[in-house]
Amino acid sequence: MVIINGVEQNASGLTVERYLETANFDSARIVVERNGEIVPKTQYGQTVLNDGDTVEVISFVGGG
Repeated sequence: MVIINGVEQNASGLTVERYLETANFDSARIVVERNGEIVPKTQYGQTVLNDGDTVEVISFVGGG
């Protein structure tokens, strides 16, 4: 299991890119942190989530 935003999810084996697609995130408006380190957007397709990983997906929102 992978803990994503505090919730255990069965995402082990997925790339960050694939997880974001299945969870309907807009990758242009987010930052992904895996095990305390920011994942560069250029690495989303190569970064595989593993059992025990902790991931935070942070969305940017505009306002005024």
